[in-house]
Amino acid sequence: MIEVKGLSKKYGNFLAVKDVNFSIKKGEVIGFLGPNGAGKSTIMNILTGYLSLSEGEVSVDGFNIMENPEEAKKRIGYLPEIPPLYTDMKVREYLDFIYDLKKVKFPKKAHINEIMKLIKIDHVQNRLIKQLSKGYRQRVGLAQALVGNPDVLILDEPTVGLDPQQIIEIRNLISRLGKNHTIILSSHILSEIQAVCKRVIIINKGQIIADDTAENLSDRISTDRSLVARIECSEAEMLEALTTVKDVKSVMSMGCNEKGTVDFLIEPEEGCDVRRAVFERVVSRGKNILALTSNKLTLEQVFLRLVEAGSYEDARKLMGYNDEEEGEE
Repeated sequence: MIEVKGLSKKYGNFLAVKDVNFSIKKGEVIGFLGPNGAGKSTIMNILTGYLSLSEGEVSVDGFNIMENPEEAKKRIGYLPEIPPLYTDMKVREYLDFIYDLKKVKFPKKAHINEIMKLIKIDHVQNRLIKQLSKGYRQRVGLAQALVGNPDVLILDEPTVGLDPQQIIEIRNLISRLGKNHTIILSSHILSEIQAVCKRVIIINKGQIIADDTAENLSDRISTDRSLVARIECSEAEMLEALTTVKDVKSVMSMGCNEKGTVDFLIEPEEGCDVRRAVFERVVSRGKNILALTSNKLTLEQVFLRLVEAGSYEDARKLMGYNDEEEGEE
């Protein structure tokens, strides 16, 4: 659906984006991450046609963004960090205006009604946008991105400034939209990315330093595959029981941190998932397991380690890639 090859962007002598390459398949929901100034917004603005590129190619559904901008843009709905709202307009009036601006061919009334119902703003359609809460303004911004039913949605910080309940509502909405749209989601709330996106692209200093699932990135960087289990039991009995679980390499008691329980550090054999077997062994002994947590790195920890690595080369080495050897091949 989206192909980016050799993308670079210069502002005078400053190279903001350097030789970026990635592809996104139809129906994928991608998390686009990077620290401030990394080049995320520049890339997203190039994808939407708001900025020109200095070198490389960008195509959307086979249409080159420079050679066929109108066809490429038809397939993209964009929600920038600050939604482009005309606050003196009523909600429906604004969406009608966007419909005309995009030259949409669907029946206007039915199309706008469908979007407002999906985004759950139909009950405020006759209110002035400036009278709406920030959460509802964000919904209206998302609605304008959906006008014309684009194949691709590019969402830049869609939950910024929202309260926890509004964040959950927008996150659930994005999950539903992901069933029928290809989505690129940029957010500084990494738990949000982990909850919604199947794959993440991390950019730093204008270069992509990682492109994979959050789980695979964690596996590449983290050397700790151990589990911590909190069990209501006697220490000696459960220690003996857990050490004989298949594919468990070692078990160590970490003592009592909650009355009536013992914490155990369980290290599995490399490449093995022992969670189900551990749970079944505890239950077979008639005991209760109150918690079972992994020591694998979270997406936030992965992100920080890659960004703090400094250079592109150091970040790649941290993940175990050898770009020199790959280039020789």
